[in-house]
Amino acid sequence: MKRFLLIMVIAACSAAIASAQNVDIRLGYGAYTQMDATDMHDGWDGVQTSWGAIGVSAYFKAAKNLWAGPSYNFSSASAGKKPGKYGDINYHVIMMNLKYTYYRNQLFSVYGHFGIGVEFSKLKFLREFNLNKYYCAFQLSPIGAECSYDNFGFFGELGFGAQGVIQVGVRLLL
Repeated sequence: MKRFLLIMVIAACSAAIASAQNVDIRLGYGAYTQMDATDMHDGWDGVQTSWGAIGVSAYFKAAKNLWAGPSYNFSSASAGKKPGKYGDINYHVIMMNLKYTYYRNQLFSVYGHFGIGVEFSKLKFLREFNLNKYYCAFQLSPIGAECSYDNFGFFGELGFGAQGVIQVGVRLLL
């Protein structure tokens, strides 16, 4: 996992240096993630719905209306309180994302977003038992909107995936 994270950071930094273009940094919250909707906890009984996911992403301009870049999201959930079956699950998601802008004016833009990557589930049960699982993670948000003034703005997306069905946050254009 550490190697994969290091490769993602190196790739992002290389792209930023090579292109010397604007970087769109985003910090967001997503509700009802892919991890809640699908069995990304090895079928463990009594897993509760997580609180959502927080994430950070960096987009680099690849073409006129196309941006690409990595993202990291974190979420967690608790397992049931049955004797012998209780604990916590931490979800770590690393993805590469594409964002295509459909419409833009000075303050507002509408876009679509797609991401694919890997989700690492760290299951911690009974204090002595730890289990790591890896799953395919994705995000498909056909409708996204952002409102910006100068280098600061807000965004919101509707879709499905590891970043949430509804995702909102702030963005900073560097």
